[in-house]
Amino acid sequence: MADTLLAERTGSPAPAPASRWNLLLPSFTTLPWALVVAALLLVWSRGGVPVADLARFSAYWVFALVLPGTLVHRAVRGSRGNLPEDLAHGAATGLLLEIVFWASAAATGQQSLLRWWPLPVLVVFAAVPGLRRHWRVGERRPLPVAWHWAMGAALLVVLAWGYVQWRMVPLPPVSGGYYQDVLYHLGLVQELTRAMPFELPHVAGEELRYHYLSDAHIASGSMITGIAPTVVLLRLWLVPVVGTAVVLAAGLARDLSGVVWTGPVVAVAGFVGSTLTLGSAVGVSGEMPLSYASPSQTYVLVPLVLLAGLCVDVARGRSLGPAWALVPALGLVCAGAKSSALPPLIAGLGLTAAVFWWRERRVPRPALVALACLVAAMALGFRLFAGGGASTLRVQALALLHFIAPYAETLGGGDGIWPDAPLPPGINDGGVLGWLLAFAVVIWWVLGQAPRWVGMSMLVDRGHRADPAVWLLAGTVLAGAATTWVFQHPSISQIYFWMGVIPVGAVLTVWALAAARAPWPVLVVPAVAGAVTALATAGTVVGFALPRIARPATSTIEGWLWVLGASALRYVLFVVVAAALAVVVAALWRRRVPAPGGRRRAATIAVAGVTAAMLGASAAVAVGGVVRSVLAEPVPATGPQPYALTVDEMRAALWLDEHADDDDVVATNVHCRPVRTTPHCDARAFWVTGLGGHRTVVESWGYTDAVVAAHGVDNLGYARQNFPDQELLALNDGVFTAPTAADLDRLRTRHRVRWLFADTRAGAVSPELARLAQVRLVAGSVTVYEVSGS
Repeated sequence: MADTLLAERTGSPAPAPASRWNLLLPSFTTLPWALVVAALLLVWSRGGVPVADLARFSAYWVFALVLPGTLVHRAVRGSRGNLPEDLAHGAATGLLLEIVFWASAAATGQQSLLRWWPLPVLVVFAAVPGLRRHWRVGERRPLPVAWHWAMGAALLVVLAWGYVQWRMVPLPPVSGGYYQDVLYHLGLVQELTRAMPFELPHVAGEELRYHYLSDAHIASGSMITGIAPTVVLLRLWLVPVVGTAVVLAAGLARDLSGVVWTGPVVAVAGFVGSTLTLGSAVGVSGEMPLSYASPSQTYVLVPLVLLAGLCVDVARGRSLGPAWALVPALGLVCAGAKSSALPPLIAGLGLTAAVFWWRERRVPRPALVALACLVAAMALGFRLFAGGGASTLRVQALALLHFIAPYAETLGGGDGIWPDAPLPPGINDGGVLGWLLAFAVVIWWVLGQAPRWVGMSMLVDRGHRADPAVWLLAGTVLAGAATTWVFQHPSISQIYFWMGVIPVGAVLTVWALAAARAPWPVLVVPAVAGAVTALATAGTVVGFALPRIARPATSTIEGWLWVLGASALRYVLFVVVAAALAVVVAALWRRRVPAPGGRRRAATIAVAGVTAAMLGASAAVAVGGVVRSVLAEPVPATGPQPYALTVDEMRAALWLDEHADDDDVVATNVHCRPVRTTPHCDARAFWVTGLGGHRTVVESWGYTDAVVAAHGVDNLGYARQNFPDQELLALNDGVFTAPTAADLDRLRTRHRVRWLFADTRAGAVSPELARLAQVRLVAGSVTVYEVSGS
């Protein structure tokens, strides 16, 4: 503007710098995204992914997900006015379309045609004149250059988090172990490359009932690209999916707040931000929404955030038009990807409809229609995907205490493995001190999670209470917290109710921060102070560290109450200092830029300062931890590794995957972790099906419906329960210990067994087996036999 005015006064021609800037602008906005893509390719390469696989997977994401999805999303919802958000919404829509076409291919046995599903979409959008405009960004609403660079930086943090996760998980074959859930999902990925009906690969013949749509995405990526499922699962799928969810949430925050800086803040705070414990020895369960070991939890964030954005429009009474078709479809995908994802959003939408029905005395028809769609999707999802083991989720208020040290190490010791009571029994057993400890732990959890729920303070303001979107997000966050503390699950899976709403809570919190309309120093100074304080309590600030609050010398109620009290005192001090700092900075700023004051404005400034300090601390701990992990050299495991597999075991399983036909069934004597089979061992091996890629008669039964439902029987966890069909197990294991031609023929004819996978580390293997079946491979402790037809 100053240059223009000067040109007008001097009569000089239009300023050249402006035109040069316009020419350079696309480069400045493209560069951060190019750096993110280059960094992603680099860390994939460092993770052992071949260059050819990098090229094929990149092409798959561009041409089989992002491009067709972007065209469809622009057609049903319109363009966002900028390319990054268009592509993110397109990627999310592409993931949805992929599931539709994968299900069609699996139902018809035409998986070989799956790779061609984008072609008809591209042809239609190229051939139909009215659809050709969707190849371009619509009415342009460009975002500032700073937004692009800030989002690029946030995505680099997400990428670094992903790199930290997988660099300690080498690609097979190696000598080492994998977390059992990763191997379980790998087995499901292998199964979902086959035709329907799906079976539980670890116990062939049992119907697969599980929220497996994340595994369907990974299976689709493997089938379309030809890349091994192990590489797609352990390396490739994670970061692009998380990156899509990050940009979706950033766009939602910008839509709600009308402020561009909220997007990058949500990108960090909502996905890699940590809980706020300030060096306390008492951790807070549910730190972040991402999980390398739970593909279902991470994958569901994409359809969930996209669906939340649609629900915001519905709650505000905006017309969705053709996008209405996305509501039930995304609801079903959420239910099929993670059963805990949809209920909190349904509760938030139901609360919003009820509040505005009561306030405005009129029926909120769009919200009720959306609510009906989501309830129907949840019901259908439960019928299609939820296994019988889901019955282990039952009501027990405060059951999360079983997994938090102050209760678990004191009052929880006598609760038993699966107490059937409305409350953890130890609370009443501890009397007044027991109730005081339980109350203190719950309060500490609430304080630690404050960066995710403090945005509910918007409901205090009358103007914001009139916005249905505030009620929707607040109700969703509240429902996620409530279900986490009301339900009980043997593997603390109730925490997923909370993990799924963390990005929603971050959006609400950052929106509240923007709504305070505080001057930028009032937000930046407390945020920096909060970050420094959090890093100091974590011991990561050179030359400045605050002492950590240590565990009590002995685990007593009194000792833990002292720890919780000291932690709360430090927390209160943190809040008071942040509020005072914000008020002081605001007062100094008003001397330079006059602004309205008053007690109410001072309170708003104080809350904004505290919120900014919390977000700064949350982000700093997470980013600092990621940076430390990236810079540190991986430390190889030393000493005994009871759950480790040998290179030969992995190599034998991979050989089986390569040489057996897709529908061949395998019999194995491997059932447990560690490998040796003993009475009531941990029946969660899963590596023969996962790495071996084929169904087994009986490998591991630790996650079968009947066994999970038996959790607590004989005071044993579900993973150590006996296999329900002892006759089948005896037939399977007898082939290895005392084989007969009759038993082999029975396995071949009744159970379609074509291969035997025998591991002497799991149990004795009779030399007679080599006479009855053809030895195809010997690798260390493993011998693979082929069973020929008679």
